[in-house]
Parts: sequence; structure tokens; C-alpha cells
Amino acid sequence: MAKNLNEFLEPIKSLTISSLDDKRYPFSSYAPFVKYNHKYYVYLSLMAKHSSNLTQNKIASIFFCEDEQSCENIFAKKRVSIQCNTLKLDQDTQKEQVILNEFRNRFGKNMVDMLKKMGDFYLFEFTPFYGEAVFGFGQAYNLGGENFEEFIQRSSTSSNGHGNTK
Repeated sequence: MAKNLNEFLEPIKSLTISSLDDKRYPFSSYAPFVKYNHKYYVYLSLMAKHSSNLTQNKIASIFFCEDEQSCENIFAKKRVSIQCNTLKLDQDTQKEQVILNEFRNRFGKNMVDMLKKMGDFYLFEFTPFYGEAVFGFGQAYNLGGENFEEFIQRSSTSSNGHGNTK
């Protein structure tokens, strides 16, 4: 098991975003991400449904999951879900430059520069306020610590846990 959230996230390059649309219907999709100063960032086109969802409803869930090809048991994939406040960042700011450089370092300069030239791509920032991690049967954790990066063993959510529920 990973010692902390950063170790778990090391090989993962994309996250799943769950947001709410204007009718409060849930919508899920994915995006490549970077983590910087304990926050998560995605770079989205204004054409993406998430862009309007995240602008209107400034709360979302982000989800990280172990790859199916490398998991030991499909019923017990390692996964982390984090609830976040969201913020659409302004373009052409110092902060945008810093975060886009993180994207360039992780995903390549050419792709990020091409997206930037399109003009309708914006960074969205996700600030965690709650999270959970599951690393197998009976291995459920809350995320804790100042930046929600530490695994805190949680007790059973029911009196039977994974026991018999007859």
C-alpha cells in the first residue's frame, strides 16, 4: 500500500471529474491533471461540459483509480475520491504560467502550447476539503492532515463491516 496520497498518485496521469450541470444532474468525464502546492489542476476547453458545470457549481469530486491491467482484483481496485471546491483561473496570469509549466513538464511542451493557442482553454483548480481512499477489502481510509494527503484508518461504516449480513 502507498504510504501517502502523493505516492499513490505518482503513476496516475488523469483524473475523473464528477460535476453537476445546471439541472443538478451529475456528469463525469476525465482530464489529465497536475498537482501543485496541494491542489489539483486540469486544463479544459470552454466547449467541455465540465467547464460550465465547474463555473456554475463550484464543487466537484475528483477520482483516481488503479489501472485495470495492473490491479490484483477487479473488485478491489485501489482508488481515491476527493471532494473539492473549484475555481476557474484567469488566463495570462503569473499563476497560469506556473501551472502550465507544470503541465509542460509532465505532458510535453508541444501539446500544452497548442492548447494554449486555441484560446478557449482554462485552468481549473480543485482544493480538497474531504476525501476517502480504498486499497482493498477492509482497507478503507479517510484522507486527513493539513492538505488531505495522509491516510487515516477508518472504522467500519456498519456494525458488520465486511462480515455476514444475514
